[in-house]
This record gives sequence, C-alpha cells and structure tokens, in this order.
Amino acid sequence: MRELASIELFGGCGGLGLGLAKAGFRSRVFLEWNADAVATVRFNAERAVRYVGDWHVEHRDVRERSWGEFKDRLALVSGGPPCQPFGIGGLKKGAEDPRDMWPEAIRAVRETRPDAFLFENVRNLSGPKFRPYLDWVEQQLRHVGEEPRRRDETPADQVARLRGAAETYRTTIALVNAADFGAPQVRHRVLLAGIRADIGTQPGRPEPTHSMAALLWDQWVSGAYWKRHGLPRPSDQAIPERMRAQVVRLRSQMLEPTELPWVTLRDAVADLGEPNGRNNHVYQAGARVYAGHTGSPLDWPAKALKAGDHGVPGGENMMVLSDGSVRYFTLRESARLVGLPDEYGFCRSWTESMRGLGNAVPVQLGEAAGRWLVGKVNQKTIRPQTDHLRHRQAA
Repeated sequence: MRELASIELFGGCGGLGLGLAKAGFRSRVFLEWNADAVATVRFNAERAVRYVGDWHVEHRDVRERSWGEFKDRLALVSGGPPCQPFGIGGLKKGAEDPRDMWPEAIRAVRETRPDAFLFENVRNLSGPKFRPYLDWVEQQLRHVGEEPRRRDETPADQVARLRGAAETYRTTIALVNAADFGAPQVRHRVLLAGIRADIGTQPGRPEPTHSMAALLWDQWVSGAYWKRHGLPRPSDQAIPERMRAQVVRLRSQMLEPTELPWVTLRDAVADLGEPNGRNNHVYQAGARVYAGHTGSPLDWPAKALKAGDHGVPGGENMMVLSDGSVRYFTLRESARLVGLPDEYGFCRSWTESMRGLGNAVPVQLGEAAGRWLVGKVNQKTIRPQTDHLRHRQAA
C-alpha cells in the first residue's frame, strides 16, 4: 500500500498531527508560526518522540508558503485555522479579523489537490453568526477547480453559483465531542472534511467509540468504575442531578451500552499522584473557585482546556480534589487530557505551554478522524486493482 503523505498547516503543539500519524499519515511538512509551539515540537523531535521525530517542522507564516511542489502527491492536507476570530470569548470579527486563515487552508487544497482534507475549528463557527461563512468555506473547498470569486460577486452569489458546478471534493461538516472518541475532556469541535470526488466515495463522518451512557452504566448500574479505582461505591445521592433521569432509564432497561465509557479525569491522571516536580508534573499555585469557574470533578471528563496559563483569568484548568479543594492541572496532567504521551516534554514557560495545550486538538480525536479518512483514501488504491480484475474476468 502506498505511503499516505500529508502536510499540516497551523500545527500548534502537535495534537492533531500526532493523532493523524498514529492513524497512518506521514507528515512531509508541519507548519506553525507561533515560536513557542514550534520550539515545543522541535524539542520533542530532537528527543525522537515516536512519530514526531520524522516531522519536517517549518516555522513560518502560512501566507508565505507555496504548495505547488506537492500537487497530486498528497493523501491529506490538515490543520486547525486560528479559532480566535470565531470563538465565544473574542471580538467575533470572523472573516474581517486579520487572523482568519481559512483562505490559506483553501489555497493549500487548491494548490495540492490531495486525496482528502481535514480541518477543525471551534463549535461556534457552525453557529448562527458564522454559519454563512462556514458554508462559503465549504463551497470553496468543494469546488476548488472552479474559478475564484468574480469581481462583481458577493460571497452569497458565489456560493449560489458554485452549488451548481461539478464537485472537486465531496465534503462533510461534523460537530463532534472529543470525549466521544476517548479523550478525557469534553471538547466540542467542528470538523470540515473532504474526499476527492473521483475516488468515488462519500465522506460520511467518524463514528463515536465512547459514550456518556456507558460511563453512567459503569458508575451507577454495574459499579465497575469504582471497583476499577479501588473506591467504595457512592450512594445514589452522589448522582449528578442532571444525570438522574438517564441513570433511571439505564437501570430500568438493563441494556448495557455497546460503546466504551467516557474517560474521566481520574482515569487519565490517577497514576501520576500529586505533583512531584518531575517530568513537567509541577504544582502551580493560585487556583481558586469563582462564579462560573468551578474546576473539573475527578469522576467525569475534564472541562475543555482553555488557552493561557490559567485558562481564563483566575480560573478553570483546575481539578476538584476529593476533599473539595481545587488546584491547577500540571503540564503533565494537561498533556494527558490532550492525549500526548508522557515522554512528550515542554520546554517553554507555563503560560505558553498551557496556551499550546489549550489550543491543541486531542490526539484521540485526531487519530479517530485519521482512521476514518484512511479508510476513504485507501479506496483510491483498491479501485484500480478491482477494475483490473473485472476486465480479466470479462475476458
């Protein structure tokens, strides 16, 4: 089987790239403009961390990079364009924000014509305010072989024209939760993916492997979760109020979910113990609770990591301990929540390292999306053999 060569734009600290590498893609270029993120990836490449050691890391502005050398030579173009123009906490300028790099993602696909592409962003991009822009992006990617926007066209006019044109890619927009794919954090994202139309398959969407229902079963029906951690089973009074109705349903049906249970914060970090100063497992002082920022309970997937040293000023990126106190996640614990291996080190400041981790795509989600796409692009190599056999049989 041919090598599944890929390039990644906006690579960050490596979460998506590592997940895609585990799925079988081999990076030819890993491009990122943030110096701290690049330093982190290169630090791990020099330490020969598996997969990362093979990456060709480029520290540059994507707008200065041409991609013609890779035309028709790639299985995948991937990346996470900066989400700040579309996030719920920023100015929400969208396409008017100079940090909007979706046009560069489109250009990379246009110049390389890969077998597939995969881009991810914040859930808010699919909301009412930005959905027209997401539709514009999707149509640009679906029809990269068509002429660009005409001088007298509005974006809406162009979308209407492109919808009637032949497709270069068959595309899908999927809203996903990283916890549904084994990440120990609830992180909602938008995936925009496409498969070359001439491969002859529909992209569909990745199938979840984990579920909240399976975790509730393990905790409040079978009790297997508490046994696994050597803990006494709590009384039913400890069932979160918002989950009670579903627990009652599971108990009445007595039909165990087929998916794996969501991975909890305790599952992810319990074996690390308390911060010991080694391997980036270092205590960070100053955690406190305030309205709307109460930390992550141990026996549920963590809240989504936030970018920055404390996530948001003064709060979050912290766990609620068994005694009710809170403390910040260490870098090592945060890396576990992202799915990075324990040998993955951090050479920059706490602030910049947490910024990178808060922006990272969980490796588990990247790997699941990668395996989904591998199954699609491999049909390009299977089909010619099938046609050849068909001709032989006809003869």
